[in-house]
Amino acid sequence: MQYTKLGHTGLDVSRLCLGTMGFGNASTGMFPWAVDEDQSEAVIRQALDLGINFFDTANIYSHGDSERFVGHALNKLADRDKIVLATKVFFTPEAGPNLAGLSRKAILSQIDQSLERLQTDYVDLYIIHRWDYNTPIEETMEALNDVVKSGKARYIGASAMFAWQFEKAQAIAEAHGWTKFVSMQNHLNLLYREEEREMLPLCADQGIAVTPYSPLASGRLTRDWAGDSKRYKTDKVARSKYDDSKQLDLPIIKRVGEIADKYGVERVQVALAWLLQKPTVTAPIIGATKSSHLTGAVKALDLTLSPEDVQYLEEPYVPHELVGPLASDDINYQR
Repeated sequence: MQYTKLGHTGLDVSRLCLGTMGFGNASTGMFPWAVDEDQSEAVIRQALDLGINFFDTANIYSHGDSERFVGHALNKLADRDKIVLATKVFFTPEAGPNLAGLSRKAILSQIDQSLERLQTDYVDLYIIHRWDYNTPIEETMEALNDVVKSGKARYIGASAMFAWQFEKAQAIAEAHGWTKFVSMQNHLNLLYREEEREMLPLCADQGIAVTPYSPLASGRLTRDWAGDSKRYKTDKVARSKYDDSKQLDLPIIKRVGEIADKYGVERVQVALAWLLQKPTVTAPIIGATKSSHLTGAVKALDLTLSPEDVQYLEEPYVPHELVGPLASDDINYQR
């Protein structure tokens, strides 16, 4: 395993992060493709054996079950001081008054609930899952600063927003002497590169760690478009992100296969190697639900793409509609 600093911090993280959205009870109806606690523990054990020390979850995943599974497994299998654990705040299973979003009340309540489920006194990285149009950003940043100063989080990060929003939050934190974001978890892969326009240059300029989610486009970069997995058939969120642009993306998927054949590797390694060669990318988040997903992904660290390979992979891309940042009229606090 390779390790790097998380942006401009002193925190050491593995070049791949295990994303745990797929851990939980499928019966909740949130993610019908989620795997149970025993399977989740097996994946976490494999991640640790491979040297992965960076784990990402969220309070909303399977209504808290992902945090419960992750917390139980890491307490059983790992040395907490060696682990970098991230969770998120914004969405909640119930959208009643004061429950969701990024108000001071919601943040201080949700961090305590997450810590209880994770069986830990602190998280290393506390991430706001979306931008809250209904709460002043000053209130949010001050509350996050208090979470850090209380010792319940070591650092804070952000996810899926417009570049102007991220910069506004950073400027307000700096003006008040509050804790600033050190990471951006955004939507980035060979099929979706809109973040290259503004967010990635901003992160590069400010030394912000980039930890892309959906690095494999929910599996579409690992095979021909169609699939027979339970996730492919039931993941409505993934379909909403990628199905409308299918015809635009098929030439890219074809080229991923060609580069994989050229080097005698799997497509997953090509897709991840493309991300890893970007100077701004710290650690793609791998949403593994099987141990084999991780063993395949780790091999990407040994693959170096030539400038000609990168150009060939990128050449067919055309602009896409934005997927990730929410406009004020798109907000649904239950996800």
